[in-house]
Formats: sequence, structure tokens, C-alpha cells
Amino acid sequence: MDPHLLRTFVTVVEQRSFSGAAAALGYTQSAVSQHIAALETDLGTRLVERRPVAPTPSGARLMEHAPALLLRLDAARADIARLHEARPTRLTLACSPAALAPTVAHTLAELRAATDALELEVRVLGREAVLAEVVTGRADAGFVDGAAAPSDPLPMPDLGPTATFAAAEDALAVLFPHGHPLARRRAVRLTDLSQAQWIDAPDTAVPLDQLRAVCRTEGFGPRLRHRGTDLYGLAALAAAGHGLAALPLSVATTLPGVAAVPVSAPRLVHRTELVHPVNPTATARKLTELITVRAGADA
Repeated sequence: MDPHLLRTFVTVVEQRSFSGAAAALGYTQSAVSQHIAALETDLGTRLVERRPVAPTPSGARLMEHAPALLLRLDAARADIARLHEARPTRLTLACSPAALAPTVAHTLAELRAATDALELEVRVLGREAVLAEVVTGRADAGFVDGAAAPSDPLPMPDLGPTATFAAAEDALAVLFPHGHPLARRRAVRLTDLSQAQWIDAPDTAVPLDQLRAVCRTEGFGPRLRHRGTDLYGLAALAAAGHGLAALPLSVATTLPGVAAVPVSAPRLVHRTELVHPVNPTATARKLTELITVRAGADA
């Protein structure tokens, strides 16, 4: 299967348009049509309906595989390129919003102090986007966060050869509006809140599917869906009573308009992990050393 044809197919499906895909890829519309026809010939089935443009059942099944396949190809290209790159004073870092906590910020300050003329770029992205940036080489390293049992690693998708390191563990807290009956509690049991209404904010708060998994229960239904990386916007929604959200206590206590109540049970922590390729840049390796030393000192 030709990856160029596959990339064209994905773009056509995402754009729902042959002309839109041509503009996005820099091809002519006839070239896009030829790519789709060639892929359909290769697989022996029609993949895209033309009027209106939409995937056929076979095309929908291919879309379940195609983005991950293309990402792995990009990851392989980046992995090879890193063998011949030398960027000793530059670090491009991708972080999920709640991962960019005081521990990480202080470690970056230590890295800057230890590296002459460090060029540092920090990108705040959703968790999946952070991992994609790392494996495709658009970022040298990334920080991702989530809920887990103490000392347990976060579940990570298999996107390519990466290494992960514990960066920080913090108490997990639930955001309540100040007028909520539980807002003045010293602690709450997460399982007692499974039937409450939550904000589905997978790029900012702890994802609801993680809460279901660690609590081993159904529930945690979303009342509202929040898409983006704005922690203050998420707090404003929680303060207005649109639903609950789970965040690290150190971050939650800085947000206005909400009460941050620690989780007492089940025994969970908010965990942040550093992720980088198995052959990291020199600056990413230095960051790993600093994170490891700090994590050991905090243990």
C-alpha cells in the first residue's frame, strides 16, 4: 500500500472534498482522483463515494487503520533523521496543560541554567497531540499527565519507539463550584461521584475514560464537552455549574472561581511523565537526567 496514496485518501475523507484535499496537499484535483482510483485498484474495493464525498464501508474500515499507519511512518522518518541531527542548545517541548505544573517549570529553569544559550520552545497541546509531536520529531520531548495508582505508569499508546520517565506525582483533586454541597469537604471519594455530571475535557482535565478505568465503574457521564487546552476556561465552566472535573491539586488550587477538593479514595495520584524518543537529542537527555534526579529527591 503506497503511503502517498493512503495520505491522499485520509485527506479526502477528512476534507469531504476532492478539491479541498487537492488544496490541502498541493496537488491538482485530477491527481487526487488518480490517487484514490489507484488505491481502490490496489485494495480491490471502492473506498470513497463521489457524490457526496464520503467513505464507503470499506473506506471507513481503512480509516480505522490509516492515521496510525501514517503516524508510524512519520515516526520512523523522524527516528532516522535524529541520528544525523545535532541541536545541542535547542529544545522543543510539547506539554499537556496540566503537565506544565511547578515541578516541570522549575526543572526547565534548571536546564536553562545548566545549558548555555538554550533555545527553548514550549507547546501546550492535547495529550494525543503531545505524543504525536514527539514520535514524529516535531518536538524533542513531551510531558503528559493523567490519573494512576501510586507509582503505576500511565497507559501509553504504541506509536513508536519511545522512553518514558516519571516526572512528578501530585494529589488528585475535583473542581467544584463554591456553592456546591461538597465544596467545603476536606476530601471526597471519587467513586461516590460516578453518577455526578462531569465536564468531558480530555485535553485539559483527567479524561473521563481514565476515571472509569481507575475506579472500575461505569458512570462519569459528561454534561458538557470542552475541547481545547484552556485550563481557565475549563475552571469557568466548572464554576458556573456545568459539571465536575479532575485535575492535579497543585494546578487546581490556582484556578479562580472553584473549590479544589482532594480525592481520598480510591488511592490515586495525578502523574506526569516525560516522553522522548529512544535516541533523544543531547538536550532532551539532559532534561531526563534533571527529571530523574528531582523525582528521586521527591520520592
